[in-house]
Amino acid sequence: MSINLRDYLLKALSIHPGTREFHLHVLVSSPRKNNSLYPFAKPRPKVYLQDILILLSEQRSPEASRVIVTAIEANVYNIPNTSCAVFYVSKVDSTGQAAEPSPTATLVRGLLKYYADAATRPIEAEHVWIQLFARAQAQYLFPNSAEWEGKKWLSDIKLCAWWKRLLTRVVAELGSEGAKTMKMKMFYLLPGYSDFEAENALRIASSSLGPLTDPEMRWVYGHPYSQSDIPLPCGHEKMKNLGHYIPYFDDDPKSRFLDEIGFITEGESSPPRKRARTRVEGKEKEEEEEEERDKVKEDGVQGEMGKVTVDEFWERMCFRQECVTGAVTGFFTVMVSGVGVECGEQLGGHVSSQVNKRIMTSLLTGVEFSTAERSIKATETLESGIKGLCGHDEAYYSHIYGRVETRNGFSMSIDRGSSVVPVRELNVRRRKR
Repeated sequence: MSINLRDYLLKALSIHPGTREFHLHVLVSSPRKNNSLYPFAKPRPKVYLQDILILLSEQRSPEASRVIVTAIEANVYNIPNTSCAVFYVSKVDSTGQAAEPSPTATLVRGLLKYYADAATRPIEAEHVWIQLFARAQAQYLFPNSAEWEGKKWLSDIKLCAWWKRLLTRVVAELGSEGAKTMKMKMFYLLPGYSDFEAENALRIASSSLGPLTDPEMRWVYGHPYSQSDIPLPCGHEKMKNLGHYIPYFDDDPKSRFLDEIGFITEGESSPPRKRARTRVEGKEKEEEEEEERDKVKEDGVQGEMGKVTVDEFWERMCFRQECVTGAVTGFFTVMVSGVGVECGEQLGGHVSSQVNKRIMTSLLTGVEFSTAERSIKATETLESGIKGLCGHDEAYYSHIYGRVETRNGFSMSIDRGSSVVPVRELNVRRRKR
């Protein structure tokens, strides 16, 4: 029987070291048609988009207050024509108020494995592309959390090293869990760095994050769009357009570069149309601007999309201001190919995209995490808001909310909202030195 994302993450958290209680909220929107992933492709592929928002709260003791410690924002794009899915990690952030060790890495690994592993993947796709852009910031999703004295965010090179270690472990665990029929490839690129410089910089930064618990896997330095072992998500027999290769994500330097290339006319570049970040009641400004941009593209504006090759695109990316301002940034891609257990009946438990947007708006504009008191208040506001929007639905207790108690790997249990279910196989395996 298929397991839903919430239960899978609770199981992953159940073996996390420490004595505490986790409260998890998982919001996955219903699939909807979307034209934003390959806006310059001709013809455009049929794409279905799902938004994912995960909030993890922690309670150190029965008497302590709950406080949100980790949040993840991600998007899943399903392209049926090529049997591909693109999993984009948009943002990962922590408040810095979790007990040690932080559960952030455990939660992110569980999320990626759930969609990468064909045995648990909840969508009909044979190939999955996991993609992310690593850029160090003091805060991503938690307003004013950088002011909390306990928050220790990673520097630019350490953040890239953190992601490379995490993705390496995901692939290693997939390979060790019987997925030997699956084909996996890993690519990364630090713009402005040669392969030798990048490898040495990440190795030095990784040593400060602690010893490796998994063997080093083979990474390819460069972009993944020249390989032919795993199909491209926007495959086409006559792909001569750059827009068939490079996916378009919000707040991503690749997307801004695509806009500039796409709107070049007669040697001149018109101002790129950027999506508005503010949200208004009813129809969003970003949707209005997206429709305006899409209309221009449908009218035949392609700029130099047919002239710039994918190799040239990445060479020029290394000279973009966002990549050469002194801070190290990184592009990471993990591809997993293989047919596993069919997902069968739909797992359900989806919410509308408007619910995700309302919760995200409340998180970004209605609360803050600069102090312990304000973080507790913010947690109450957000969790009550989710329950108010979803609590009347049976899906709230079967797919959205759940909790798990951890006691150093001894007595543990998973609470699926209304009932407590024992967790098995909770012994922590220790590696011999």
